[in-house]
Amino acid sequence: MPALYRLMMPVPDIEAGVRFYAELLGQPGERVAPARHYFDCGMVLAVLDPQIAENRPFAPTPEWTYLAVDDLEATLAAARTLEGVRVDSEIEDHPWGERSAYLHDPFGNPLCLVQAGTEFTGSIRPPGTA
Repeated sequence: MPALYRLMMPVPDIEAGVRFYAELLGQPGERVAPARHYFDCGMVLAVLDPQIAENRPFAPTPEWTYLAVDDLEATLAAARTLEGVRVDSEIEDHPWGERSAYLHDPFGNPLCLVQAGTEFTGSIRPPGTA
């Protein structure tokens, strides 16, 4: 069965991108190429400067990237202290069971922080059904 194992996160400046994601994720990650830095998040979150790596202009990803975190409150509080972060929503409890908050990184990439253990991975069933 196929499995996702790497997600590319574009940044316009690899050093700034690494600093941001190292702080947000609480880990140093590993530089694997001049324009590529990998963070172990269960799968690889690859911070990539497309101008250096692929000679193409930077553009933020248009889709939300969902990150499960052990302590949503602490991670959101830490994110608020990082330069350039735009918090789009406070912590919310959703009907599908997730507890999350939405923000944009300093480069315009949309992120959703989800409390670990509340990740929705199946189908929604109406209340009272098995």
